[in-house]
Amino acid sequence: MHDNALARAMRELGDDVLLQPIYTPIRTDETDIAEDRVFFGGIHVFAMQKMPWLSKLPQSLRSWMDWPRLIRFVTRRAGSTDPASLGELTLSMLRGHEGRQSDEVHRFVDWLCNEIQPDAVIFSNLLIGGSIPEIRRRCPNCRVVVLLQGDDIFLDHLQPHHRSSAIELMQNLSAQVHQFVSHSHFYRQKMSDLLSLPDGKVAVHPLSISLPPASGCDPEEAKSSDGVSPFRIGYLARIAPEKGLDRLADAFIRIANQTGFEHVELHAAGWLGNHHKAYLAGIKSKIDSAGFADRFTYHGSPERDEKFKLLRSFDVLSVPAPYEDPKGLFILESLAVGTPVIQPDHGAFGELLRDLGGGELVNPDEIDALAEALQRSVMQPDRKNELLVGVAERLQERHSIDAAAKRMREACQSPTG
Repeated sequence: MHDNALARAMRELGDDVLLQPIYTPIRTDETDIAEDRVFFGGIHVFAMQKMPWLSKLPQSLRSWMDWPRLIRFVTRRAGSTDPASLGELTLSMLRGHEGRQSDEVHRFVDWLCNEIQPDAVIFSNLLIGGSIPEIRRRCPNCRVVVLLQGDDIFLDHLQPHHRSSAIELMQNLSAQVHQFVSHSHFYRQKMSDLLSLPDGKVAVHPLSISLPPASGCDPEEAKSSDGVSPFRIGYLARIAPEKGLDRLADAFIRIANQTGFEHVELHAAGWLGNHHKAYLAGIKSKIDSAGFADRFTYHGSPERDEKFKLLRSFDVLSVPAPYEDPKGLFILESLAVGTPVIQPDHGAFGELLRDLGGGELVNPDEIDALAEALQRSVMQPDRKNELLVGVAERLQERHSIDAAAKRMREACQSPTG
């Protein structure tokens, strides 16, 4: 979603930007500006890994595996593949023209350097950068920029021997990259250490969003917190253990069990993969067993307009991810409509909230600390306005997608212009 919004904003600046999907067609809640074709189609690269003899067939006999409609159909259960089983494929893709997908590397680079002839190429992560050496060889004047966002999470799911080999290959690729971009100082340091990147090679571009038409809370949609109207604790992120909905449910139950908090509700929304349906069912079962079935609602995965409407209906948002999240778009989205947040103080969350205001940080390892912060939100509704003072202006200045587009344009220009 962020890549799509960034590419669109760069186009609006007047740049000639092409958004090219890799592995699968993109999924976004805004107008999709991506090319319809897919390179390194997920089905194709997986098949070539398992059946290397396929490379002996003419590409014309394999092209059907890259049809976007077919990929969408097959990956409707996207995310159900355990990364731990993808070690060899990960290494092969990182080896680029020396891996089992070498035919696809050459097809991609032929298209890129012969037809597109770009001044710069932006990779959305380094794990898909196996073709970078070939691009540098074939397009010597092309600047290569790589976003660092989530590479470590995937690596941590690999078997130890695959992980160490992947890191070594990524370190080698890093030498071919002109500029890395991270969305937080925390993640810049983490990835610089992991990949042994020299000082100055990673720029920090603050995380950004396409701000909704009316940032700030709509008074007609604002929730009353007078002890009678429901107080809505919200969650908006993927429904997955690494995002922490189970932790939020535990904190909610602790609050809901107390006298005087009978009006507190928990509302969750976000994409749910088939492989995590049991996870959500377990959370529902726990809430039901505590006697609060009528005070929990899962709203599915809303589109953009419905998402912001739902965020406005929350009194507070919390996504208590147990891991060190390098981004946190949901924080920006929530603050953009005037809903404060409560987040664990790790990863990029602390940077965002210390920069913007608009929320409270808690110890990431203590459910009690989360519950106490949520309880304060219920008991001190007027504090919401204090937290949000100046947030809208800081969002527009530092975290709008338009500001991000200008920063990325600079990253794509060589030091000599």
